[in-house]
Amino acid sequence: MQFDTLKLNKEFRRLYGRGKSKVHPALVTYALKNRAGYCRIGVTTSKKVGCAVRRNRARRVILAAWRQVCPQVAGGYDLVFVARTRTPNTKSTELEKAMRRQLISLGLIPGKGAAGPKEDA
Repeated sequence: MQFDTLKLNKEFRRLYGRGKSKVHPALVTYALKNRAGYCRIGVTTSKKVGCAVRRNRARRVILAAWRQVCPQVAGGYDLVFVARTRTPNTKSTELEKAMRRQLISLGLIPGKGAAGPKEDA
């Protein structure tokens, strides 16, 4: 799947203000539909996460998890992943599971959380 990165502060603020969010102890995900036919992502890490080394590790872990989840995500969404203090200590496989659960509950990946109960009824 093709994706681009969010770079402008106004793009991040738009997602924080209008996007839907899901929270996990190691990751916060914001999502909002865009007009492009592909996903755009942004990763933020605050100084609360730690020094530059820990912040860069958090970004690498988030991007590694995103690369595994990316092929299943529906196109046409802006996503922002916010690192939390636990992120640098989390393995990318654990973060991938959390990210997948968040994206399923946001309706970006077909799965048990979004379509399961409707099919049973």
